Amino acid sequence: MDTFLSYGFLVKALWMGVIGGATCGAVGVFVVLWRISFVGVCIAHAAFAGALIALWLGAPPLAGGLTGSLGAAAMIGPLADRPTFSPDTAVGVIFSVMLSLAMLALGFLPGAKTEGLGLIWGSLLTVSPLDLWLMGGMAMALLCFLWLFFKEIQATLGQRQAAMAAGIPVRGIYYASLIILGMVVAIALKAIGGLLIYSLILIPAVSALQLTYRLDTMFVLAAATGAVSSVFGLWLSFHLGIPTGAAIILTAAGLLLLAVLVSPKRATA
Repeated sequence: MDTFLSYGFLVKALWMGVIGGATCGAVGVFVVLWRISFVGVCIAHAAFAGALIALWLGAPPLAGGLTGSLGAAAMIGPLADRPTFSPDTAVGVIFSVMLSLAMLALGFLPGAKTEGLGLIWGSLLTVSPLDLWLMGGMAMALLCFLWLFFKEIQATLGQRQAAMAAGIPVRGIYYASLIILGMVVAIALKAIGGLLIYSLILIPAVSALQLTYRLDTMFVLAAATGAVSSVFGLWLSFHLGIPTGAAIILTAAGLLLLAVLVSPKRATA
């Protein structure tokens, strides 16, 4: 571990893994409990497409990723509310468009396309201090959101129709969650990559769901699982010379298997 921490870029990657993994895991609870997995995939690909288009136009990829993810989050709700669109149809249309735009932008990139391909696989080892500050700010924003609106979130996630009848702004909570999800995806895109970022959001939350019935505990366990997966995956990548993103996701999958095996919910299934 001393050798591991003797490299400055690895220390930054470690911090990004802890903060980013915890934030992705926690925001994944919304995705799992609302059962909007395809929405998360759509937003992840929208961020990827936006970042590639920004590269093609000579703009910062982060700005493009934020624009793409937030734009997709803003479109999903209104489209799904139209009587001629089901939620699945709306998300499917946006996903198809975003994936096509990503491939188109990648094809138009000049030269070896190294930076564009890097957004596909991610590179936790190349994160900058700005990336760390942005992810730290995003983590604080998520914490504030949970602290200020936890009762409303709990009611919305547990009994959506009852929450609406009680006057709780269900749609506002839902849209705010999508916006936070989009921002987390865009900021973590460079580190984890467009193909794997959604896995880091989904798998830790699913692991937490196996271990508790309490919503507050679920957020904590999901964040812890995401952080541990990122740190251990980074350590495996350093010592075994394997891709960092893949090592993180496989670690998370291993923790999910362990959670399923020891889940107290198995006895009541």
